[in-house]
Amino acid sequence: MATQYDEITEKLRAFIGRQRMFFVATAAPDGRVNLSPKGQDSLRVTGPNAVLWMNLTGSGNETAAHLLENDRMTLMWCAFEGPPMILRAYGTARAVHPRDAEWAACAAELPSRLGARQYFRMDVDLVQTSCGYAVPEMAFGAERTVLDAWTERRGADGVEAYWRSDNGLSLDGRPTGIGG
Repeated sequence: MATQYDEITEKLRAFIGRQRMFFVATAAPDGRVNLSPKGQDSLRVTGPNAVLWMNLTGSGNETAAHLLENDRMTLMWCAFEGPPMILRAYGTARAVHPRDAEWAACAAELPSRLGARQYFRMDVDLVQTSCGYAVPEMAFGAERTVLDAWTERRGADGVEAYWRSDNGLSLDGRPTGIGG
């Protein structure tokens, strides 16, 4: 039932473009595995083997910490509407922070917004689809506006202060690179 590809085909790229949510998984060499749901307009397929994802401020910063020690990343999309399918992209990734020279190039591909903590550039080496027959059908309601309101209330300086106080270490005490 699973089909493997060595790149993101145009058909798979279109599927990704229709999904309103995706999941990211990373792990350090030891400690906790992180699996996190993501949404909003925060991801672009930039080539057959390239994905750019804008990471917005959140309660944790596990992905960034993990990638400093182990650059493996998996992204997953599930069809909650339409024909069933699960798509996973496997590869390696690295963080691009606002202080990095590459930030402007990332923002040209996927415009930055208040609360954008990092971009992650992923090099995809394997793509796999599977049936998704057990994934429930669910209708999209609306984008949540809570994060946007939170960042607007704090402003750029307040968000950066939050990064320093709450996003500098992972759950396992690993540095996230957010502070430089």
